[in-house]
Amino acid sequence: MNPDLDLLQPYPFQRLAGLFEGVTPAPGLRPISLGIGEPRHPTPALVRDALVANLDGLSSYPATAGTEALRRSIAEWLIRRHTLPAIDWKSQVLPVNGSREALFALAQTVVDRTRPDPVVVSPNPFYQIYEGATLLAGARPAGLLAGCRTSGTRTRPDPKRTGSPAPRSPACPRARHEPSRIHPSNRRPRRRRDSRV
Repeated sequence: MNPDLDLLQPYPFQRLAGLFEGVTPAPGLRPISLGIGEPRHPTPALVRDALVANLDGLSSYPATAGTEALRRSIAEWLIRRHTLPAIDWKSQVLPVNGSREALFALAQTVVDRTRPDPVVVSPNPFYQIYEGATLLAGARPAGLLAGCRTSGTRTRPDPKRTGSPAPRSPACPRARHEPSRIHPSNRRPRRRRDSRV
């Protein structure tokens, strides 16, 4: 077994379920779920109808890259939603089953284990897969802490400098790089023995 599995933390919703055990909500009050965020509303008819109308396509495995129509549609949505200058659907769009799958695969792809003490910087608080993917890629996670509120603000790319964010609000002067303080994953992961033949 991969020894770095010992560095992983329990899934937060499992821990949350444990905290809920034996808790009875106050009578007359409707509890607000802070759980996994499952949909609370019925599936819209247009979604159900689209699924039924395309059941014939489920009889074969889809290509890993997805269909051209899907990738073009995703690229067009990204351009509209984030006011991006351009997205190349052929080289910059890859459909996945969920964000965890993509984030995990990305870390395994871009982290170079041959370099000393690789570090992956991510927002803190963070989505747990950032840390898990980092640790299993053989790198050390570091949180990027923002010391100011950003609620209600949006960051959009500057059309003059592709990929360079141009915040509508002033940049937070207290934003800085710090190791994650959530749990002891700041420790440098144990280096794997060289398994190359």
